[in-house]
Amino acid sequence: MQISPSILSADFANLETELARIANADWAHVDVMDGHFVPNLTLGLPIVEALARVSPIPLDCHLMIEDPDRWAPMYAEAGGASVTFHIEAARDPRTLAKNLRGLGARAGMAIKPNTPFAPYEDLLPDLDMVLVMTVEPGFGGQSFMADQMPKVAQVREAVRRHGGEIWVQVDGGVSAKTIEECAEAGADVFVAGSAVYGAEDAAAAVDQLRALATAHAH
Repeated sequence: MQISPSILSADFANLETELARIANADWAHVDVMDGHFVPNLTLGLPIVEALARVSPIPLDCHLMIEDPDRWAPMYAEAGGASVTFHIEAARDPRTLAKNLRGLGARAGMAIKPNTPFAPYEDLLPDLDMVLVMTVEPGFGGQSFMADQMPKVAQVREAVRRHGGEIWVQVDGGVSAKTIEECAEAGADVFVAGSAVYGAEDAAAAVDQLRALATAHAH
């Protein structure tokens, strides 16, 4: 059970300090948005490079961008230890996943709430993680969509059938209130933004979330 706090909810003027607050987490989740694939604009390659230099934990880069076939490998080169592209934007996801792995990164595939998983199940052998979005991507602080839990369970079941060490990640509205049902559905990597960075003690929030997820592991 891994916790990946989203720095989208952190203080962007003090990112090094903000990363230090979550040093006990498993990953730092970095939301890259280009203003095209999603309406919001966040940060890009130069910031990821800078974060990789100072982060006490590996970077989990979630690319909500157009043309990931071209750009995603650059995020692996910039220091992303896990790089997740959106299946809705990828032209050749299998080749892209292989390229990411070739650069030493874990390859992740993200699916938006309205995107079904079944058509992409055959990509599992080339993936290290499937990210099921539990909000519409683009902005932090949205409420959790419980109707995505059957999809999480579907992905977990497919992973079981295929074998291999593939993680199932959830992102969006994950908190102490919602993490238990995510874990019960089969998720094992949890992105939490405001639930961690909105807490007075971010490290304690990380520990609490991990404990709740572990207690309800599928």
